[in-house]
Amino acid sequence: MKDEDFKAALADKKIPILVLDQKWHRLFAVHGKTEEIKSKETELNELLARQGKLNTDIKEYKKLKNKLMGSIVENIDETEDHEKAKKREEDKRLIDEVNQKIEDAEEELLDIPHSIKKVNGELMILSMDYFYEKLRVNQHEANEIDEWIKQIRIDLKKNIIKKQNREINNREIYAYLHDIFGSQILDIFDIQYEEKEEESEENKSSEAQPEEKKSENVQGEEKER
Repeated sequence: MKDEDFKAALADKKIPILVLDQKWHRLFAVHGKTEEIKSKETELNELLARQGKLNTDIKEYKKLKNKLMGSIVENIDETEDHEKAKKREEDKRLIDEVNQKIEDAEEELLDIPHSIKKVNGELMILSMDYFYEKLRVNQHEANEIDEWIKQIRIDLKKNIIKKQNREINNREIYAYLHDIFGSQILDIFDIQYEEKEEESEENKSSEAQPEEKKSENVQGEEKER
């Protein structure tokens, strides 16, 4: 699906402002953002900053307008004082300027949400394209690893069976050699069987006694003597 098709499909969908969402930023914690995503992110941040400034400016303009109107009221004089009349005219001129500034700011402010939505949507598509590729690559690698694990398991089972077969074969060979030639001849050829060695080690360990018992045995022997 092309980007235009995505935009059309997402036209009526509510998308959060991505740069204000910490989870969106955390998505890039490992690999970082592409230059294209960074550029679009900057553009969106500038629009949000401009929107905030316009809202602040409008509030300040309205405060100034109220102050000027208050000044006009204060300078209303039935005697038509020249200085007061001049001040009223200046305040009216300033009020006209402030009204124009408020009008311009409100007009620009009406367009900004549309621009924010547009850029935010473009940023979302860039993000989805980026992570779609990450997901595809990760899944491909996961599948390869899964196949490797399956093969390792098969090889492991085969090798376990081979090992068991070799051990069985060794037991049979040793048993026949022992029956035919006897242990003395086998010892000359240094032919031993591992299980025999293991049993020997077990016998040694079972014959070993703790130091306390050894001392008790020695004392007992001395008494008997």
